[in-house]
Amino acid sequence: MVTLVSKARITPEELLNLPDDVSYELVDGKLVNRNSGMRSSRIAATIGGLIGMFLLDRRLGMVFGPDGSYQCFPDASDKVRKPDISFIRFGRLPGDRAPRGHCPIPPDLAIEVVSPGDLAYEIDQKVAEYLKAGIPLVWVVNPDTQTIRIHRPRSSPAGSVSELKDTDTITGEEVLPGFSCPVKEFFA
Repeated sequence: MVTLVSKARITPEELLNLPDDVSYELVDGKLVNRNSGMRSSRIAATIGGLIGMFLLDRRLGMVFGPDGSYQCFPDASDKVRKPDISFIRFGRLPGDRAPRGHCPIPPDLAIEVVSPGDLAYEIDQKVAEYLKAGIPLVWVVNPDTQTIRIHRPRSSPAGSVSELKDTDTITGEEVLPGFSCPVKEFFA
């Protein structure tokens, strides 16, 4: 469950200076605690590692972990979200360098791994925010059901939502071309 931590409004810049800023997101200028658990953290690290290994021999882009923060929501300048894993293709950031603070552009892929206290409506809200910000591909990974729900814009030829089981294979579609992995590897 996302827990409101502070009633006082803070700025995205102040979030960067918190001693444990990786544990928080910023919604409407308020600190919100990010839930985590060892299993969901391990799965996120596994997925990040699989994507990172895929990228080693390819100049496609950069993968970021759970401390990668995005301030890319046009209707909410005081919102900062931190997907568990994200990917940005080369050519989108100036000089193909990661910004020092929050990233002002949406990633090409955002991955959320469901944690023990996450509520369905909170995950759905994040997915809606990601898609509205222009993220073309969002994966929601559920450790309990060992499924991945794939979200795309409504205009996507592949459909807006699909779900994969552990017996399926996930691909990076147009966002991460050439990436293909059995879903069960995410949960191994």
